[in-house]
Amino acid sequence: MRISISGDSLFTPQILYISLLQLLKRKGEQMKQITIILLIMFGSLWAEEKTATFGGGCFWCIEAAFQPVKGVLSAESGYMGGEASTANYTAVSQGNSGHYEVVQVRYNTNIISYKELLDIFWRNIDPTDPLGQFADKGKQYESIIFYQDDLEKRIALASKKTLDDSRKFDKSIVTKIEQAKEFYPAEEYHQDYFKKNSLHYQLYKRGSGRAGYIEKTWK
Repeated sequence: MRISISGDSLFTPQILYISLLQLLKRKGEQMKQITIILLIMFGSLWAEEKTATFGGGCFWCIEAAFQPVKGVLSAESGYMGGEASTANYTAVSQGNSGHYEVVQVRYNTNIISYKELLDIFWRNIDPTDPLGQFADKGKQYESIIFYQDDLEKRIALASKKTLDDSRKFDKSIVTKIEQAKEFYPAEEYHQDYFKKNSLHYQLYKRGSGRAGYIEKTWK
């Protein structure tokens, strides 16, 4: 196969990928097998890692919702959104720093999309509560989506509107959508809490009302 390059044309990875797809149409089982291997190799090289940040009340629960999802590389509890130059659990939980409890999700865009992450987020919060989430009240526990760029902002706004228009809820959706700020990782004992303290986590999730609400709303 000959590929000519002339003028201002560019030989990009996308062009090579399309060329490999064309090879799949050719006859010959061996050629097809080689091409499939090359496609897999190039696909992994082009995998893009991105970050999304969500606040949905207690970060233990949001972290637990995202970590097992295919395509999610990590989910880390932390704080975002405040004006203070630093953040820790004591200051945030007392409402002194202006930060929200959030979870920062690293994900592979070749496996899961930002829109799909939003769908998971909506199904693990009460987006109509303006005062916090379930048993946890205060700004630090309010639901919020922090976008990284204009594309994420548009996708998040569209997702919120779609959910609102669906009339799934009796009340309007009040989840905030704001520009991402500096992320402060939470203390180590908060990370993977649902794994390290499984029983206490399950009791908290049930006792706070979150588990029952999710089961009732999305059954």
